[in-house]
Amino acid sequence: MRELKGWLKWVVSFCLVAVAVFHLYTAIFGVFQPRIQRGIHLMVLLPMAFILFPASKTKSPTDRPSVLDVVLAILAILPPLYLMLMDAKLNLRYELIDPVTPLQTILGLINIILLIEAVRRVVVPAMAILISLFLVYLVTAPFLGGIFYSKPMALSRMVEILYLFTSEGIYGSIIGVTATLVAVFVIFGAFMQNTKTGEYFTNLAVSLAGRSIGGPAKIAVISSGLFGSISGVAAANVYATGVFTIPLMKRLGYRKQFAGAVESAASTGGLIMPPIMGAGAFVMSEITGIAYVHIIKAAVIGAIFYYLSILIKVHFEAKKENLRGMDESEIISTKQVLKDSYQLIPLIILVIFLVIGYSPFMAAVYGILATFLVTFLKRDTWMTPKKLYETFELSGKNLIMLAVTCAGAGMVISIVTYTGLALGIASVIQSWSGGFLLPALMLIMVTSILMGMGMPCTPAYIVAVTIGGPALQALGIDVLTAHLFVFYFAILAEVTPPVSIASYCGAAIAGSDPLKTGWEALRLALVGFIIPYIFVYNPAFLMRGNFLEIMALCIIVFYAVITMASSMRGYFNRILKVWERLVLGALTVAMIIIACQPKIMHSYTVDIALIISAAVILVFVVLAKLKKKVLSPA
Repeated sequence: MRELKGWLKWVVSFCLVAVAVFHLYTAIFGVFQPRIQRGIHLMVLLPMAFILFPASKTKSPTDRPSVLDVVLAILAILPPLYLMLMDAKLNLRYELIDPVTPLQTILGLINIILLIEAVRRVVVPAMAILISLFLVYLVTAPFLGGIFYSKPMALSRMVEILYLFTSEGIYGSIIGVTATLVAVFVIFGAFMQNTKTGEYFTNLAVSLAGRSIGGPAKIAVISSGLFGSISGVAAANVYATGVFTIPLMKRLGYRKQFAGAVESAASTGGLIMPPIMGAGAFVMSEITGIAYVHIIKAAVIGAIFYYLSILIKVHFEAKKENLRGMDESEIISTKQVLKDSYQLIPLIILVIFLVIGYSPFMAAVYGILATFLVTFLKRDTWMTPKKLYETFELSGKNLIMLAVTCAGAGMVISIVTYTGLALGIASVIQSWSGGFLLPALMLIMVTSILMGMGMPCTPAYIVAVTIGGPALQALGIDVLTAHLFVFYFAILAEVTPPVSIASYCGAAIAGSDPLKTGWEALRLALVGFIIPYIFVYNPAFLMRGNFLEIMALCIIVFYAVITMASSMRGYFNRILKVWERLVLGALTVAMIIIACQPKIMHSYTVDIALIISAAVILVFVVLAKLKKKVLSPA
């Protein structure tokens, strides 16, 4: 991002503050008509992509936009401005029946081209290429065969579905949720970031885990989980918390590759951590029509086990390498952490308002208000007018990426919907899988990961679920389960080599090999690849079922997480032999298979939990006895 100077810096700053204030205003007093709300959103943020983000990292000026950038920024204002001015007339037209005027076609083409270029600059070239490929498909579909065939569509109609519609396309429902719900939570996140809440998360993690064996890595896991849910971007989370945790891990003996991997895996998991879950949960709520609070409730157990698995692996690694915790002098006192715990009040208020039935909109507004008020409890965190201005400016900057990515994803949804490609792919998946659920799930997992490689999680999820969602639902999986399944793998692409963006960021800080760090992060995050299969086969993992069924399932998964960590790290109460690791691995697989059998779990809930508990305890007792034999003199 450019560091502007002079009068342009203040003009851009004012625009960013204005768009953030606009979103907060509409959250409190009500949103405008779709084209107005979404038009203002993109009319400000799309030009900012050209002013603040250079076309080339090496050739473009870094402190000012080029002449071309200014021209593109001015052009970017025109398409949304037209939609807002003509809103009343556009509301009266019949979609796909009334003709598209030449002016609308020209403005639509300008909007499409500029949006692809903005995605290339702000996000990654991979996403811009993906959108371009879908556009090429839209043009060439009439000449293709099989599932890829689609009826010919005139250029004006192509522009219509991508530019003029408010259900899909650039100004469709996806950008709609970004310009309303997501924007308010981005502002909430900026308020928490600028009031040292992120720093408090780190201090809290240091106080909780710093003294324990492998303390620095556990600090990374806890702080990244807390901060990542708010930040919504895995790479940003890695840089926000990793600059502290990764050097600390290296200093206390962790391999640099492992240090980068821990931070990467933990930061990525923040996107599945309630209550905020990045922006994905809001988009999921908009697409599915399922209440936001039901989505975060369903995601709780999976998120807990994801982080628990990383913590246990980190602990075993520390024991195996005999790594100590932090020195007492480096740890902030518990008294000070408790004294600063008021910084958690906004998050607590947010959760309370969500639980008691307030809309996410109003819950976020009250959270922002609480964040503003609690800053006055301590002199060095006061939200002064200058800091308030900077917070709104940060909110505007954070909205740029979300705006262009979700608008781009909206184009893909429109193309997939109007060509029937999603239904075609669903039939192919059913055919290739032979109608069996497991092969179909694996195919959709691969598709979701491929869609997520190099893309932010929200657009990756949107594109993946547009393609894979119908296939899952055709196999009898309910809407929420299908969407969460795709959501998990779109996120886990961040730590899946070869294009594991979060791992590359962690490796950059750690000074390690990016690919090796990526594979290490994948091993740490492995439970995340198993969780979606469990909740597809057993809905109790999504808190659907009676208390005993949910608890029995959690007990089994808990044991599976321990045995998996022990098998993978090669340590329990000592360094394990190969055959011992294989036994623990086999036990893990057996428990996962049982966890995926809801009928058996329902019929023998308590019995299975007790039998597995006894089996795991027996294995660990045997390992303990073998340790004594190893240590005893010959």
